[in-house]
Amino acid sequence: MTVQSKSSPSAFVLDGKAIAEGVLARVAEGARALEARGVKPGLAVILVGDDPASHAYVAGKGRAALACGFHSAQHTLTARTTEAELLALIADLNADPTIHGVLVQLPLPAGLSPARVVEAIAPEKDVDGLHPVNAGLLATGALGRAIIPCTPAGAMAMIDKACEALGRKLDGLEAVVVGRSNLVGKPLAQLLLARNCTVTIAHSRTRDLPAVARRADVLVAAVGRPEMVRGDWIKPGAIVIDVGVNRVAAPEKGQGKTRLVGDVAYAEAAARAGAITPVPGGVGRMTVAMLMANTLAAAERAARA
Repeated sequence: MTVQSKSSPSAFVLDGKAIAEGVLARVAEGARALEARGVKPGLAVILVGDDPASHAYVAGKGRAALACGFHSAQHTLTARTTEAELLALIADLNADPTIHGVLVQLPLPAGLSPARVVEAIAPEKDVDGLHPVNAGLLATGALGRAIIPCTPAGAMAMIDKACEALGRKLDGLEAVVVGRSNLVGKPLAQLLLARNCTVTIAHSRTRDLPAVARRADVLVAAVGRPEMVRGDWIKPGAIVIDVGVNRVAAPEKGQGKTRLVGDVAYAEAAARAGAITPVPGGVGRMTVAMLMANTLAAAERAARA
């Protein structure tokens, strides 16, 4: 079961690891079925520079791709790589019929334009879902043609699990998304709108933000501020999705030690929420799983073309 009961009788903890494993199992099954028809899904990841976190993220994506039965290609470039060289590599991958997904790991070194790089990826291979064409398809409600950004797609999968556990339907619920980024806040609001929620996008300039949050049947926090959303912001029984990952000092663990927290004050919120995602172990676990799902979907579309 992907939803586990918490010690508080009113709250459920959404287990990101279990939900992600379920997604990956379905992707692996789909990949086997597609390969039986002669098409092996292919994912190419481009890493530019020496950022240790980026190297770790890319390695994890490569392992997941291989575990799903994909053809996995990693292109590691030095920080001295020019934009022209990077764009030329993307053009080659766009033209490669064995590659169905192209991902450039962000952030990029100084001097390289993320916008120009993302826009160079063929929209049908943009498995991060960041190309303006995919953003436009999502905004116009063409979800069947759009590639959905991975973190919002993962958050929606967790919202669906929460609804399943609580016996609710999304139709007509009031959703508040705290955060207006192009990566998470805006696309997640569009996904909720497409599911017939009444959606408010809140942000740092929202007047009386706690009062707005208290209206939410579904509250999503995606602002990057540690434990900003307090327990008394939560409508009793609400579904709380915490997208934030913040590292804060943890002197109780020893000098110089840190711990990860979300944008939600977890213990306070869990006492009032109907369902909640932990940090770590929540939405973050879903991102790579949804990347694999996007790559499989891109390969299936290419096979039908």
